[in-house]
Amino acid sequence: MKRVIFSLIFALLSLEVASQSFYRYRFETPWSISASAGPTQYFGELYSLWKYNEGIQPDWNVNFAVRRVLGTHIKARVEGTYYEISGQDPPADPRSLRQPRNLHFRARNWEASAIGEIYLKPVRQYNITRDFLNFYAFAGVGISTNDPEARLRGEWVPLRPLQVENNPYNKYIIVFPTGIGMKYKANVWADLFLEINYRWTLTDYMDDISAFNVSEFYLDLVRDYGTNGEGPNPDRLRLAIRNPDFIRENGEPDVDKILRNNGRVRRGSGLTERYDGYLSINVGVELYLSQDIWDNWIFRNRIYEKRFRFW
Repeated sequence: MKRVIFSLIFALLSLEVASQSFYRYRFETPWSISASAGPTQYFGELYSLWKYNEGIQPDWNVNFAVRRVLGTHIKARVEGTYYEISGQDPPADPRSLRQPRNLHFRARNWEASAIGEIYLKPVRQYNITRDFLNFYAFAGVGISTNDPEARLRGEWVPLRPLQVENNPYNKYIIVFPTGIGMKYKANVWADLFLEINYRWTLTDYMDDISAFNVSEFYLDLVRDYGTNGEGPNPDRLRLAIRNPDFIRENGEPDVDKILRNNGRVRRGSGLTERYDGYLSINVGVELYLSQDIWDNWIFRNRIYEKRFRFW
């Protein structure tokens, strides 16, 4: 009889401890933060994956975001991203006729965006009952810096102030992030996620190239260059025309040949897409903010009862 009573008391205590451990994880955490990183691919006059076979030419990005649950299947997020993009002619598909241009660029930009996310499964629920896999789509609007550069005489020169194509463009551009993602529940406090994000823009000058050739503004470039590079702004012509057929042996532009050709020197690629864009594929971790995370995970207090892990 004593054994039966002892067994019942032990069972009740075990259930009580398990119940307390379970209910301790039954919290809602509307706020979360995330960090991620991955490759970034530019699309524009110096690269077009879907028109020509040019392989992948990735750079990289890092991202930090803050999220808030708004509805059963909806979250909102604000984020900041540092990203690098670049492009050049040498890897170009010969069918694109880009290689003779010998153009290139790089850009190191910052982006800030506000985005709405819609999930396949509910996100407004207790963390312990959160789904192990959840897919989502998102869209939003943001602003990005736009500072392309090109190498000249071994140094990277900012292109935007030079207005190579006589068409000024802004330092800041509007971007429209769109994409899909997948989240995996690592534990009650954290998710791992994979996200594909394409940014549409309203500019054709992320690479400082838009015009098909220089025929509309070559006289201005020549005037700024002068006869032997002694004009008021000779770097404009040096950076606008880098085609080997129009470069002298000393590396300077062949002004006479450019004038005889009436400026029909290839610059753009003739793409039908008007605006540039960039794609990122990021892997990261999302951390759900609650008092419990500080007490029981990061600064775990081992004085109390044994903690149970719930996945």
